[in-house]
Amino acid sequence: MTRDLPKLSLAEWIVLALIAEQPRHGFAVASLTAADGAVGQAWHVPRPIVYRAITALTELGLTVPAATEQGGHGPQRTVVAATADGAAAVRRWLRLPVEHLRDTRSELLVKLALLDRRGWSLGPLITAQRKVFTRREDELRAQVRGTSGFERLVLTWRRESARAALRFLDEVARG
Repeated sequence: MTRDLPKLSLAEWIVLALIAEQPRHGFAVASLTAADGAVGQAWHVPRPIVYRAITALTELGLTVPAATEQGGHGPQRTVVAATADGAAAVRRWLRLPVEHLRDTRSELLVKLALLDRRGWSLGPLITAQRKVFTRREDELRAQVRGTSGFERLVLTWRRESARAALRFLDEVARG
């Protein structure tokens, strides 16, 4: 695998990250990503999407079937494990800041949840994320100066969103 990260959807990254924590079957992943699950509270991934993600990740060589176990009341379940490439990709992805403010509620929050689950420090991601959002807030501040009307309104909204995201990161860093 090259140093570039695979092109995965957020749902696929979540599923891969949970499998990289420890081998799991799809039902266990779906339980974690349910609306009331440990990760689903940050970003819900419906069960059918979990199973599609596992199939896609296996086709990409990022996961492999590792074992089977008897299901509670149904058929046998296939336990899936992350490959070395899959685990390495997750480690890199979890440390990368999001590029767009709009991804704060989804991808950034999920990364923070997944880092916390692993017991990894949030500090490096927060530091990297602050740099991205500070740069964006500076750009937006400069853009607002030369505008008026609705364009100014939209840019002001975006600048205030950047400020709010930075305050959120500061609060998370304080613990």
